[in-house]
Amino acid sequence: MKLSKCMVGGWIVMMMVLGGLAGPVAAADDVVVFAAASTTNAVTEIGDLFEARGLGTVKTSFASSSTLAKQIASGAPADVYLSANKKWMDFLAEKDAVDKAGRFDLLGNSIVMIAPQDSPVKTIEIKAGMDLAGLLGKDGRLSMGDPDHVPAGMYGKNAMQKLGLWDQVKDRVAPMKDVRAALVLVERAEAPLGQVYATDAAISKKVRVVGTFPADSHPPIVYPVAAVTGGKADAAAAFMKFLKSSEARAVFEKYGFDVR
Repeated sequence: MKLSKCMVGGWIVMMMVLGGLAGPVAAADDVVVFAAASTTNAVTEIGDLFEARGLGTVKTSFASSSTLAKQIASGAPADVYLSANKKWMDFLAEKDAVDKAGRFDLLGNSIVMIAPQDSPVKTIEIKAGMDLAGLLGKDGRLSMGDPDHVPAGMYGKNAMQKLGLWDQVKDRVAPMKDVRAALVLVERAEAPLGQVYATDAAISKKVRVVGTFPADSHPPIVYPVAAVTGGKADAAAAFMKFLKSSEARAVFEKYGFDVR
């Protein structure tokens, strides 16, 4: 997780230590954004643009959507939450931890299979009946976000189940803490294949996309965003408005996101 640098009050430090929370603590004029790991590059760049326009200072924390949602539910100080799927936003909505009225869907994505640049695996058609286990080799593992809670991994598991491939690889998965960690494992050639978002594959020069999962093999990949209840409402509203701007849209599209 990337944590921004900022001063913390003694009582907040105590709360975070005792509560096991993580995340940035901001000054009154900061906007604190908790965002899915797959948006790291785009949201960081958009935050820089927001600051350059004199609209405020952005503090960011990036991790798996599930990790961030649980932190927010436990009281971690955040103003905006950007999730990589609806499940974890719904989790917070059920706890009245986000502003349900102001929530909106911001982005879409797709999931792909990647291999190290020098891999002998070439382009493959991901479909029912394919020998996915064979592509992993004798001892290779499939790197992916933990399918029990990381959105990218959940989408991947859903797709492989629908295609009848999951039973081939379920015991050969390397479940990672978030999608960026899954990408790194393949970049280091510590896994022969990985399942990540297309946007993650696009930022790396160390991997190749060898296949794309059919869009109808998994639920639509949607990134909802909402203001966090109890956060700085005005700061959250300003940043969420900026996320809809033409400048932010251009950044998201540059990194391969489908902007809603």
